[in-house]
Amino acid sequence: MANVKGSALASRILWVQLGHGAAGMERLLGEVTPELRFSIERGIEKAKWYPFEQFVELNTVLDRLFGKGDLGLIKALGRYGADANLTTIYRLFFKVGTVHWILGRAVRLWSAHYDSGFLEVMTRGPKTTVLRIRGFDTPDRTHCLSVMGWCERSIELSGGKAVVLTEPLCRTRGDELCQLEATWE
Repeated sequence: MANVKGSALASRILWVQLGHGAAGMERLLGEVTPELRFSIERGIEKAKWYPFEQFVELNTVLDRLFGKGDLGLIKALGRYGADANLTTIYRLFFKVGTVHWILGRAVRLWSAHYDSGFLEVMTRGPKTTVLRIRGFDTPDRTHCLSVMGWCERSIELSGGKAVVLTEPLCRTRGDELCQLEATWE
């Protein structure tokens, strides 16, 4: 089973706290497994590893409680994660780096956030890129959508406008890898 860094969980907890307050947190805590509840109540540590299943559960429960229960909220949570985690210590990189440079850093940062699989980024033109996730132990739709939201927002933060993302391949649909294709102005 894969693990994920606490920063991915922490950004979603912050989203609940800021957007839904104490009542939202109580609703969340009432719906999660005892293991996830314990992690949340103890305080999510951004640099600590957590079971990937807790990331999936947290996203799924948030979508059910605060979305429509169709995973439609997950991409927005990924975007929020990019804002919460990338506009702090990495904000200087977004001011000086190009979209391709920023996405290239994501390749190196993958193993700092996941202990499974790897990310490839390929440039297809000045305003086009392809991201491939390979070898991830436990692919899940919530992860794919979260990465899509993160990628979209990262492109915007580094100067890209009118971002269009497609997902022609996904392991959750039986493909050998997950692939995102992005274009922007």
